[in-house]
Parts: sequence; structure tokens; C-alpha cells
Amino acid sequence: MGERMQIGEVAERTGLSLRTIRYYEEVGLVVPSGRSPGGFRLYTDPDVDRLRLIMRMKPLGFQLDEMRELLAILDPQDGDPELADPDARLAEFTANAEQACEKLRAKLRIAEEFAEVLRAHRA
Repeated sequence: MGERMQIGEVAERTGLSLRTIRYYEEVGLVVPSGRSPGGFRLYTDPDVDRLRLIMRMKPLGFQLDEMRELLAILDPQDGDPELADPDARLAEFTANAEQACEKLRAKLRIAEEFAEVLRAHRA
């Protein structure tokens, strides 16, 4: 199964807080691959990859239910929801992600313009 990591190492690798990782477990987005004899959560590289997928969804505004659906398509695991038409749903998610990216780009352009205004006032 590969290297097993405790939650602290997973937090370091992903930049997520321990609390966030535990929350994602609580809501069923990611499940540790095992537990140590002492009861500590143990994660593998695929678990970390799944967390990174979740991290990529968050800034695009995906809700928890949408994340579950998208994970069922991109990283299927036992217990994931059964989707009637995964290809059509993936197309919807793709369109939504592209729209969210454009909105973020627009916000970034505004922020960069404002930073330029501030720089000009300093000069």
C-alpha cells in the first residue's frame, strides 16, 4: 500500500490544517486508509492526492455535495454516490469550473489594477 503518514505530515504536504483534514473526513470527502495501533489516522499518497483534488475545487466554489459527485467521477472509491450519467455531469462541472476561473481572473485583474494605483501613489 506504500508509505503511511500521520495527519501532521499530510497537513505539511498539502498545506491544509489538521482541523480541515478532520472536517473533510467527518463529511466523507476523504477517509484515512487506516489507523495506527494507537488509533492515529494513517494516510497514503492516494489519500493526499484526493485531498489535493478537494483543495482545487474549493476556490472554484464547489459545494460539499458537488465535491462528492466530482470525486466519485475523478477518484472513485467504495461508498461514493452512483451517478446516472457521469460524462454529462463532468461536462457540467467543467463548464462551472471554467466560469469560476473567469470570475477569479476578473477579480485578479481588478486587484492588480488597484496595486498599480497604489504603486503609482508611492512614486
